This record gives sequence, C-alpha cells and structure tokens, in this order.
Amino acid sequence: MKKLKVCIIGTGSISDFHFNSYVNNPDVILHGIFDYVSERATQKAAQYGVSHVYQSLDEVFTDPQVDAVSICTWNNTHAEISIAALNSGKHVLVEKPLSLNVEEALRVQGAVEKSEKVLQVGFVRRFATNTKVLKSFIDAGKLGEIYYAKASCLRRLGNPGGWFADKERSGGGPLIDLGVHVIDICWYLMGRPKVKSISGNTYSNLGNRGNVENLSFYKAADYDKSKNTVEDLANALITFENGASLFVDVSFTLQAKKDEINVKLFGTKGGAELEPELVIVSEENNTILNIHPQMDNLSFDFEKAFQSEIDSFVNSCLTGEKPVAPIEDGVEMMKMLEGIYEAAEKKCEVIFS
Repeated sequence: MKKLKVCIIGTGSISDFHFNSYVNNPDVILHGIFDYVSERATQKAAQYGVSHVYQSLDEVFTDPQVDAVSICTWNNTHAEISIAALNSGKHVLVEKPLSLNVEEALRVQGAVEKSEKVLQVGFVRRFATNTKVLKSFIDAGKLGEIYYAKASCLRRLGNPGGWFADKERSGGGPLIDLGVHVIDICWYLMGRPKVKSISGNTYSNLGNRGNVENLSFYKAADYDKSKNTVEDLANALITFENGASLFVDVSFTLQAKKDEINVKLFGTKGGAELEPELVIVSEENNTILNIHPQMDNLSFDFEKAFQSEIDSFVNSCLTGEKPVAPIEDGVEMMKMLEGIYEAAEKKCEVIFS
C-alpha cells in the first residue's frame, strides 16, 4: 500500500501528539513541517527526523509530495488553512474547533465537497477506548433512547494564557477550548441529533487569577497574566430536534474546591458515566445494576486516543473511508458553540430553523 506523506502545520504543544502518532503509524512518511517561527520548525524537524522544513504555506500547498496536512495552529487560522489545503488537493486533519463561526465552517464544507478530499475534525475523545466501549453498548440498544446528557469540565485554576486567552485568536475561552470536547462526545453518543434551540450564559468575573500562588497549571509559551479577553465560565442548555437535551458547564477558573470532569448520559433502558470513569447503569430482574467494564483505561487516555485518531485519519486518506469526525459534524458543532455565545450575549434563547 502507498504510504501517506504528511506535513504538520504549527508546532505548538498539541503538535507533539500529532508527531508521535504519525511516527508510530507504519503507513505514514512524516514528510514536512511548517511553522510561522522557522526556528521552532527546524527544532521539531531535528527532533522527529523530518526532511522538509517549509518557509511558507504556499511551499507546502504547491509540493506534490505532500498528501495530507495536520493543522495545529491558532483557532482563527483553522478555516483559512483548511480551505487552502483542500483547494491544493491535500487531505486535512484540523484541530478543534473547525473555525471561529458557522460562516467559516460552511466555507470549509464547500471546499471539502469541491475537492472530494478527506477532512477530519480533531474530536479526539471519539477515539478513546472508553468511548468506543460505551458506543458499542449504545449501538446494541442497551441504553435505549438517550434523551438527556450532562457534562462538566471545570478548572478551578487553569487559564493557559497566551493565545488561549486572546479572543481574537482563540475565538473564546473554556467553551471553545474545553466545551467543544465534552459537548461533542455527548452529542456523538446521543446519535448526533440536529440542534433546535440553545440557552446559555458566559461569565467574566475572575480573570485569569494570575495572583494565585503555590498552585501550578499549564501555561502557554506566550503566557502573560496581565492579558485576558476570554470568559471564565460558560454554561448552556442545548435542545435537539428529537426532544433530547444536553446541559454543559465549563470553566478556566472558578472558586471551586477541585478540578472536575463529568460526562453522563441517560436513556430509556439504561444510563452511563463516561468520565471520570466508565460505568454503565442497567436494570434487570427489578434490580438496578452498576456495571463496571473490565478495561485497561476506564477514563480518557489521551495518548492512546490520539494514536487512534491519527490512525483513523490515515486510513480514511488511503482507503477513501468516511472519517469518524467528518466536516458535517464540525459545522454542527460550530452551530452549537456560536449559539451559546450568541444566547449569552443577547440574553435570550437562540432558535434554529
């Protein structure tokens, strides 16, 4: 089988998961790197044994040796780079979010349809083992019809700063950075119903709490505690056309005792908790059962999930199989994210026709 030649665009912290996963895939040649800071690209090339360091995106797109790109840049560049890559005949794996708004997402979708190339959105939690196991139970009808889900991803102290805290580059704070993951995994497991209406709130009461001492957290390379233009906290109630609903809350900083991540789904025949670890709830012989699957990883394993995500993308590129996280899902996710921000800004329910 032909090997897929890949170029990674952007060398921030998330790119290392792309690099390592491509290196571990026998059907890939890690062909090139581009970063707006050429010194960082050169350093990564040496680290991972990559032969080509490009000086511009045009060089990437005009190189016939490049079959596919991984886009690991700031959120505000995702749509533009994706469209240019598709128009030049490259397959695309783009980190979440697909874009900053629905208008951009639809433009990317148009480019996918025109190019007939693969575009996969970086919804990495879809590829985790605990997700796959739970989905197999759902697909087998064990939970019945899922009509309600709730998800929380709350950091008590965790605004990464830098571009993450710059709304112009990131598009927002914890909602677009963390919320995108937990909303997507619930929505995916619920069967990807069409969104009908959204109510939401955002809060900017605490800033990035750069004054706090004695508690460490991840900081972006360009962290500056004096700069922050994104929300601290967001919550939302999303209702779908099939009558199901999803409640979500996410934060970068909150006056909470500890960090918290919970993902729960409730159906007519059973329920489940995906995070903090997988538990399936059932009822037999007039008795409620809490079922604990025997697995190596009951919670989200980032490295294994990332490897599975990259492997799936490579397979789609080489075989033409539809990606697990296709462009249509990226567009629907942007409808939800944009809807939450709009509902919060206008202080009203957003209705989709």
